[in-house]
Amino acid sequence: VHFPDTERAEWLNKTVKQMWPFICQFIEKLFRETIEPAVRGANNHLSTFSFTKIDIGHQPLRINGVKVYTENVDKRQIILDLQISFVGNSEIDLEIKRYFCRAGVKSIQIHGTMRVILEPLIGDMPLIGALSLFFLRKPLLEINWTGLTNLLDVPGLNGLSDTIILDIISNYLVLPNRITVPLVSEVQIAQLRFPIPKGVLRIHFIEAQDLEGKDTYLKGIVKGKSDPYGIIRVGNQIFQSKVIKENLNPKWNEVYEALVYEHPGQELEIELFDEDPDKDDFLGSLMIDLIEVEKERLLDEWFTLDEVSKGKLHLKLEWLTLMPTAENLDKVLTSIRADKDQANDGLSSALLILYLDSARNLPSGKKINSNPNPLVLLSVGHKAQESKIRYKTNEPVWEENFTFFVHNPKRQDLEVEVRDEQHQCSLGNLKLPLSQLLESEDLTMHQRFHLSNSGPNSTINMKIALRVLSLEKQARSPDHQHSAQVKRPSVCKDGRKSSFKPQVPVSPPPDSNKPVPASPVTDSDKKTDTAEKSQPPNASPQWPTDLSRSSSSLQASNFSYSPSHLSVKEPTPSIASDISLPIATQELRQRLRQLENGTTLGQSPLGQIQLTIRHSSQRNKLIVVVHSNLIAFSEEGSDPYVRMYLLPDKRRSGRRKTHVSKKTLNPVFDQIFDFSVSLPEVQRRTLDVAVKNSGGFLSKDKGLLGKLLIPLASEELAKGWTQWYDLTEDGTRPQGAS
Repeated sequence: VHFPDTERAEWLNKTVKQMWPFICQFIEKLFRETIEPAVRGANNHLSTFSFTKIDIGHQPLRINGVKVYTENVDKRQIILDLQISFVGNSEIDLEIKRYFCRAGVKSIQIHGTMRVILEPLIGDMPLIGALSLFFLRKPLLEINWTGLTNLLDVPGLNGLSDTIILDIISNYLVLPNRITVPLVSEVQIAQLRFPIPKGVLRIHFIEAQDLEGKDTYLKGIVKGKSDPYGIIRVGNQIFQSKVIKENLNPKWNEVYEALVYEHPGQELEIELFDEDPDKDDFLGSLMIDLIEVEKERLLDEWFTLDEVSKGKLHLKLEWLTLMPTAENLDKVLTSIRADKDQANDGLSSALLILYLDSARNLPSGKKINSNPNPLVLLSVGHKAQESKIRYKTNEPVWEENFTFFVHNPKRQDLEVEVRDEQHQCSLGNLKLPLSQLLESEDLTMHQRFHLSNSGPNSTINMKIALRVLSLEKQARSPDHQHSAQVKRPSVCKDGRKSSFKPQVPVSPPPDSNKPVPASPVTDSDKKTDTAEKSQPPNASPQWPTDLSRSSSSLQASNFSYSPSHLSVKEPTPSIASDISLPIATQELRQRLRQLENGTTLGQSPLGQIQLTIRHSSQRNKLIVVVHSNLIAFSEEGSDPYVRMYLLPDKRRSGRRKTHVSKKTLNPVFDQIFDFSVSLPEVQRRTLDVAVKNSGGFLSKDKGLLGKLLIPLASEELAKGWTQWYDLTEDGTRPQGAS
């Protein structure tokens, strides 16, 4: 029989033939794990029912024809009808031990039309959300039984016949019964269609100090000033500040707001440039890990610029959480002064997230009986966004996401207009006061909205959610024991000061003329609380427990401190006390001798250290993760930290250090460091790692605990490795311990 709209699909049969052994494995699992327990539970008499043999046979199922539906189907699904036939030399043996009954199946035939629906189609891999299989009508089913009469004598089955059994099986294969195989979870589909950001980063780009003068006069003899501006990046969002003419201490006082969808691994990147008529000169850069900003909630710091010899940048960063309730809204509106002004622009109190799904029954536009090319214009205040155009349809499907920063949701509206791109005319509009969302459950509406100035049944389907932006700190996990620091992946240059932020809040001097745009009065109080709460119980001000990736961290030198906020200097041994000095090695040898006299030395007398080392070609950096180490001696525990150089560079700016771990022989650091160096160059270098005891300023135990030299001439460096290394007194003969 030939159907003109049904196509042969021999390629599909070849595919099924290749897959058949695996399909048989799946069917066997289905019999044993689903059908067998279901039969046992159906009747007390069948509690000893089991399959003793399941062999579907080597003859694969055949697909005689395929029909694909292209008309009158939803645009987000694909419907296929497969004409299938299976003539199998199957052997399925079953047993009911209680009645000593054995029966089986010698062969099975199935002929019918199986419908396959691929839906929903999604704009992300694997493109298909789920797969559904069922027969539209009862298939023709023939089963060649063995021992059927024995089976039908069993109590509970004695009212059945072979035709009734065939009917039961057939009905299980037909709608509304269906097999659905989800390829993407419903949660994932919901997230793909309606992604909610993890948070909003508010960046106060305040001022810089002591920038390099790049402009020169008289052919370079006279050094001039610079015309600095900044470029700020968060993911694919880019902001550019205004240019401040001829100023090495510029004050920008600008504020930006950026959406953060995936903060693990995402960073705030800032680059400063000097504007020139030909090519703008580089004035420094900064990278800040957003995980750290989220932990701190509020940072107001001076940062030393990387990749230049001098210059500092003053930033205030706020991590705003998206709240699904309006209970904090009045407080937020007061903090950004939106409760008093009537403007539609300014700092945001909320985020509007909109999923534009589809429209129905749109009017035909200017020409009667002609389908329009619809697009949607969306606006909140002065901000407007536009959807893609859908051509020649009055039932368009867009499936697009939009976000709007909202200054005051109590007063602002969402305006929606559907337009015909071809004739530049309106097909309908809608005005939705955002105050309606404030009264909705979870501040969310998902419905078909009727369009005004449109057709009688014209609707637009949207999901809209409002999220209040709050600086409120989320509850910390119990294991969070420290106030996190900002990580600084960029490499430092020479001559940079190293001063570290103590674990006490920093207050700007009262006479500071820096603006605090839209900053609530309670900000400093909040910050004090944050720092105090995040310290471990009975903690006195200590060294920061998470230093930066580079050798300099948050500059706190520009602030004056009240007596309760005393600055604490970094416990950095000077270059003169480094392990290259004979006295440090002598001390280590003495300790080794003490160990030899008192104990039998193991394979790693000085302990071990676990490192991950790899080179990132994308960032052009060597990345070293210091995980943990095992220290072999010191009765009451050491105060260890790890120091690294990339030899031959032993300058202070090339040094990397972990935080100090107090009174422990098994410190866990889990800190990431990097060195700006190309892959060919790094393969000629050696990583110099030393485990040192901080021991306080006056401690006699201060000094070297062990050393390690790792030549980096390995082809595996691009892939990277994690390994335990033995520590020795001079760093030679490093051996992987695992």
